[in-house]
Amino acid sequence: MKKHNSSRERANKMIMTALIMAGGRGERFWPRSRKNLPKQFLSLTDDGKTMIQLTVERISSLVKLEDIYIATNKDYKELALEQLPGIPEKNILCEPVGRNTAPCIGLGAVHIAKKYDDAFMFVLPSDHLIKFNKMFLRTLQEACEVAEKGKNLVTIGITPDYPETGYGYIKFDSHIMEGQAYRVERFVEKPSLEVAKEYLASEEYLWNSGMFIWKVSTILQNIQEFMPDTYAGLKRIQDTIETPEEGYILEKEFTTFASQSIDYGIMEKAKDIYILPGTFGWDDVGSWLAVERIKKTNEFGNVVNGNIITVNTHNCVIQGGTKLIATVGLEDMIVVDSEDATLVCSKDHAGEIKKVLENLKICNREEYI
Repeated sequence: MKKHNSSRERANKMIMTALIMAGGRGERFWPRSRKNLPKQFLSLTDDGKTMIQLTVERISSLVKLEDIYIATNKDYKELALEQLPGIPEKNILCEPVGRNTAPCIGLGAVHIAKKYDDAFMFVLPSDHLIKFNKMFLRTLQEACEVAEKGKNLVTIGITPDYPETGYGYIKFDSHIMEGQAYRVERFVEKPSLEVAKEYLASEEYLWNSGMFIWKVSTILQNIQEFMPDTYAGLKRIQDTIETPEEGYILEKEFTTFASQSIDYGIMEKAKDIYILPGTFGWDDVGSWLAVERIKKTNEFGNVVNGNIITVNTHNCVIQGGTKLIATVGLEDMIVVDSEDATLVCSKDHAGEIKKVLENLKICNREEYI
């Protein structure tokens, strides 16, 4: 008697593709992250690889390079091609304007749908770090098994180990499972510290990582149902892919799309949403504070890089270059030097670095942004 294929065998037969979202500015990494060289194109690890290079490398054993798409804007196209020579130029999808994650994901989905009847689609940020790659890949494969069934949409949640107020959370129902995934009850905004402590204690919430797995057909059906105007425009874009009209229609349609996140546009409204807990050493590298988690500290608790001399300096992040930086008596500070700007900031106020950029805009000092 012929045996039925397992869900894993069926899932493995479908092509795996990926959309890496790389349009952000990474403003909290100023002055290294700039308008012409944002965070995802910077190297923040000791191996010298940029964040987007690590993201592509991480999934390359599951997804062929010709099936990896990069969503960015036209200002970063050359950077993407330079740093990712294995990715075909036609796979660098340049958004004419920023319209948040839902239109971005839709654009990737119609490009994949143009190539394949159906496929798995991994949606991944370009500027996260993951410590345990094998565990991450196993989680993606488990997600495919869930996404392969019906119209399931799958996200990866990070198991919280402290009450973080800078992330959104996802509440799940531990009694309803599909494979290794839990049914999602609701998405919640960034909480206050007291509420974050409640979430942590309940063990019913995961951090929202912004990573998604689904069939291309499923996400397009959901966009059609919940964002019909965007869907109609995406279909007009799809019809002109690799034709002389492609650029004109992309510009015309994309600029009319409402700016909506995938969470608000789809995930908070769709029915069959599941979440897989991720325990693979994830870090969203949200600010200069993350450097302490990524790199080793010295005997004084400092993370230093460049031409640095410290005296009575403890628990600081100091990032320089060839110019000598000398610190005396600093504690819990961030010092970052670039060619034309220097940041000096207490760790407690690392989240306010964006305000520097706001002030630069007000003062018309665009050359420093």
